[in-house]
Amino acid sequence: MTKDRIIRQYRISELVPYINWLYFYHAWGLSGKPRCDKEKMQQEALDMLASWEDRFHCHAIFQLFDANSDGDDILFQDQQLRFPMLRQQHPSAPGAPNLCLADFIRPLAHGEKDQIGVFCSTVDGEIMDAYRHDDYFNMLAQTLSDRLAEATAEKLHEEVRKTYWGYAPDEHLTIEQQHREEYQGIRPAIGYPSLPDTSANFLIDQLLDMKLVGIRLTESGMMTPHASVSGLMFAHPMARYFELGKIGDDQLRDYARRRGVPVKLMKRFLQSSLLK
Repeated sequence: MTKDRIIRQYRISELVPYINWLYFYHAWGLSGKPRCDKEKMQQEALDMLASWEDRFHCHAIFQLFDANSDGDDILFQDQQLRFPMLRQQHPSAPGAPNLCLADFIRPLAHGEKDQIGVFCSTVDGEIMDAYRHDDYFNMLAQTLSDRLAEATAEKLHEEVRKTYWGYAPDEHLTIEQQHREEYQGIRPAIGYPSLPDTSANFLIDQLLDMKLVGIRLTESGMMTPHASVSGLMFAHPMARYFELGKIGDDQLRDYARRRGVPVKLMKRFLQSSLLK
């Protein structure tokens, strides 16, 4: 286990085995299409990836922090940073709990520190510049870049579980099992169902300094290059992915207060998660 900041650079060939091609097919509208169509498209993609070897790379940062939950916030102890979370206002099934990511971190009142991982992954921004004059190859490069950023997060998470955090050193999962999320713990990403607030990237940036791997944030917290992933890593055996669903005005106001952001601005960040 290490609490040092880990900065990794990966060769494209290291990441190709971790690509989830199902999402690639979906992006190209090939879901449900004949297998030969998918294989032809995949071969074009693999040829492009091979041409990127040693020209372009993917990058990632990971760091492990002492943390505790405090209500629906996660408190990063050493950094004295409070990372507010949102809670389901409607359970996913009758009798199920209303989940919040803070539930998977030991409460501050228990008196013992817990730990949480923070990560980001991205591709070389120059990839898109190489295809700006060809619409087809530009789209192919963009969809492959998105898949590579996710593959980088997948490989990094494997290394975190086995080595950097080391809470599952004896894990032996195939790539398919990893894609099915059969590992212990979770890595919810900013902008995904349980962490819909993209402005939370400003908190990730405070913790990791994203520019170390070439990521810049827009005014709304969107990442540039677009093919980037950021988020949190939880090790709790009971931690699981969930969809936040819609939240009411009461939670919106409480969350904005905890984030220290005006309600009107937070409403913009969470528009798709608000009850109409």
